Amino acid sequence: MPSPTSRSRRAAWTALALSATLGFLPASPAHAEGSGTVPKARTPIQEYGKLHVCGTQLCSESGKAVQLRGMSTHGTQWYPDCLTGAALDAVAYDWKASVLRVSTYAREGGYRADPKKYTELASKLVDMATARGMYVIVDWHTIHPGDPHQDLANARAFFKQIAEKHKNKTNVIYEIANEPHHVSWPVIKDYAKQIIPVIRSRVPSSVILVPTRGWATFGLAEATNEKIVVADPLPDKNVMYTFHFYATAGREQFLKLLDRASDKLPIFVTEWAVASWNGWGTDYAMAQKFTDVMAKKKIGWTNWSLSDNHKDLSVFKKGICSTGKFAGTGVLSPNGVWVRNQIRG
Repeated sequence: MPSPTSRSRRAAWTALALSATLGFLPASPAHAEGSGTVPKARTPIQEYGKLHVCGTQLCSESGKAVQLRGMSTHGTQWYPDCLTGAALDAVAYDWKASVLRVSTYAREGGYRADPKKYTELASKLVDMATARGMYVIVDWHTIHPGDPHQDLANARAFFKQIAEKHKNKTNVIYEIANEPHHVSWPVIKDYAKQIIPVIRSRVPSSVILVPTRGWATFGLAEATNEKIVVADPLPDKNVMYTFHFYATAGREQFLKLLDRASDKLPIFVTEWAVASWNGWGTDYAMAQKFTDVMAKKKIGWTNWSLSDNHKDLSVFKKGICSTGKFAGTGVLSPNGVWVRNQIRG
């Protein structure tokens, strides 16, 4: 996802658019930061247990296909007021989200600027989401440069610390890179083969999410498709492949690819929005087509993003997070109201 400023994938997306249990659970959430009352329903972690990949599905500990639905943070260096205990209470207990994606930017003022700070912040958010019974996707949010090898050493250090810290939790999912672009699938696959062992040496059976080329579009944003991944997948039974879409860009082409590829590969949609990738414009009808397909095929997803900026893709009204009030729908943007309903199912 772009920073609050800009992103050079504009040309590719524009052209395309035009062409187209953890080991513990607290007795009460009151033990967690900013928690409210005890939820009566079983939490997602209690309901599904340790997840694994079975065939093309994400499955519960008992082997039943499950669909996780939830939110992605924006870059954790931005919108800190939207990442409080009260905010996560709303997402977990009111929205009934089963997953939180924690996006640690490799650059753009994130990890590279202060590795200790952003590793500890990611770890804290893992603990906060866990205490509320949610699964957590730890996202190493690479954007530029397009080759994830450029941040390989930092990625190794980050995942080594996160996996070691949370090795006794069974609700943590690892997304090893965000959106590679202008690199081939063999390049991405080589990167995955270097990062996955860092995680597997500490949490051998965790689910790991691997990006696809062309900004996690299976190459569709770069005029190719999923066939090369289908023909040459990673030799790991607990791997899923990520797919990203923005409802106003790509549209039917992206929907058809997701539907087609998910018949052959396990896919998790770790980033999508009703708006365009640049944050503006909405297409709820198109977004509904995507969410319908994902519901039918039990494809997990996290929506972008848990923020309160002025753009259409933020789920909170501008500036609302500084008030510390997150309950109900009055604090939500029109997009937030719609996304909340989709999460609640």
